[in-house]
Amino acid sequence: MAITAVPVGFVAGLFGIGGGLITVPFLYYIFGTLEINQEYLMHLAVGTSFAIIIPTSIASVLTHHKFKAVDFRIVKSYGIFVILGVIFGTILAASLNTRSLILFFSIVILFLGIYLLFLKENEKKVISHIKIHIKIFFGFIVGFISAIMGIGGAIMNVPILKFFGYSINKSIGSAAAIGFLIALFGALGFLITGSYLKTNLPLSIGFLNIPAFLTFIPITIVMARLGAKTVHSIKKNYVSKLFGVFLLIVAIKFLFEYFSLN
Repeated sequence: MAITAVPVGFVAGLFGIGGGLITVPFLYYIFGTLEINQEYLMHLAVGTSFAIIIPTSIASVLTHHKFKAVDFRIVKSYGIFVILGVIFGTILAASLNTRSLILFFSIVILFLGIYLLFLKENEKKVISHIKIHIKIFFGFIVGFISAIMGIGGAIMNVPILKFFGYSINKSIGSAAAIGFLIALFGALGFLITGSYLKTNLPLSIGFLNIPAFLTFIPITIVMARLGAKTVHSIKKNYVSKLFGVFLLIVAIKFLFEYFSLN
């Protein structure tokens, strides 16, 4: 478990993501080997992932902020709609068709990856007045999907912020800050839901597993800071391409997951 925390933290800092794409599948597998109610395995993995993302994203944001790569104005004006999506997603998590959501998620990530892969990293003016309906649409969708998948949302927010006109570095830094909001409200949602359902999962509070949380935190915080520092030493155009490749790999992974589900 501790070994997995190393790449989770580094990738979280490097790309501004929470690390949930790595953490959730791993925790799901680990919890599956224990005497835990199979009905709540995914809930526990997602809830614990959100809790791990909270301190990891804080470490990442603080480092990105030192490089002036976080725009807190967009974090506030766009993040509020992301939070609404997270709240709605956590409430409906148990009743959604997971297979259909995975397909939708895979297709979106596939196109975002292609977009970044062929995008030229040119400095352009940030859109000063992003229309409110655009923020509502993207924010709600990102928050909703993130809540179901147990991720920090940067895998979608980085390309979206690039579309808004931000540089790749500022997109990553700002996405990490938005990821903190997603993780905070996501963790609270799954903690409350798990407590309300009285699941009585071992060594857990609601859908938050304490041993997994305590094992990951020290390592992911250190590695997140290292990853955040690393991204600012790489040419911006290379970072865009690297993130694009990362998204394509994630999309292919989830497409395989979709076809493996009956």
